[in-house]
Amino acid sequence: MTIVGKRIGAAATMVCAVAIVSGGVLASRARALTPAGELASHRAVYELMLAPSHGNSSTVSARGRILYDFVGSACEGYKLEFRQVSELDNGEGKVTLSDLRSNTWEDGDAKNFHFKSENYMNERLLDQVDGQAIRQPDNIAVALTKPKEAKLSFDRSIVFPTEHVRRIIDAARAGKSILEFPVYDGSEKGEKIYNTLTVGGRMIPPNERVPTDAAAGQQALAGLNRWPVTVSYFDRAQAAGEQTPVYSITFELYENGISRALLLDYNDFAISGELKSLEIRDVKPCP
Repeated sequence: MTIVGKRIGAAATMVCAVAIVSGGVLASRARALTPAGELASHRAVYELMLAPSHGNSSTVSARGRILYDFVGSACEGYKLEFRQVSELDNGEGKVTLSDLRSNTWEDGDAKNFHFKSENYMNERLLDQVDGQAIRQPDNIAVALTKPKEAKLSFDRSIVFPTEHVRRIIDAARAGKSILEFPVYDGSEKGEKIYNTLTVGGRMIPPNERVPTDAAAGQQALAGLNRWPVTVSYFDRAQAAGEQTPVYSITFELYENGISRALLLDYNDFAISGELKSLEIRDVKPCP
């Protein structure tokens, strides 16, 4: 994906982020009604700002927000509404405003994935993507209606965004720190596949490094472990061999799929995302 933060829809679908009230009673109910092993339905907002960078970026300031609204279950499928608005200033009078809006649905078996997105730059629509991917016995068949009608075929080993999150959590619980998957999320006109490398760190128990952001005081998170995770995205079209990632995302991932402490690294600059509000909703158990 091309705009700052656009990728986070896959990771913090993977990962993840408009002011929401989240009282202790609601959080307690959500914990009780989120079945074990299921991903939590939640609505979160992340506030973005420029982070210290190791590159030579001309960007001198950045601000913005991410809205991440995730709902569903393994039996009903998972729906994600994602929006990121970012403003970048190069300090020389050039300010760039980007606005990404995305909606996806993925079934619980990771066999069917619907995606739709609009990408605006300085309030001008740059591109639209609309399509569906279906996992078949020997491939993944993609049918696009926007930006133009097209049919594509990809290797069956590719994973979809929510499936990717579930596999990261499963690996973390099993003590596995390295995970590699090609990921498809409908980005780059629906034609792009990214190779991903996920590196997980040591488990953080509930009473260690207690959060001070919107995760603090959430009874639904109080007893959950979390892990520091970095997911790096590589251009699959590049020649094999040592590559620099196109970008990477670092975050802390809870067992129920909620994320905090985001850092999006684009090599020449980085954006941090602080969890500012969080609402955790009830999840109906599967029949």
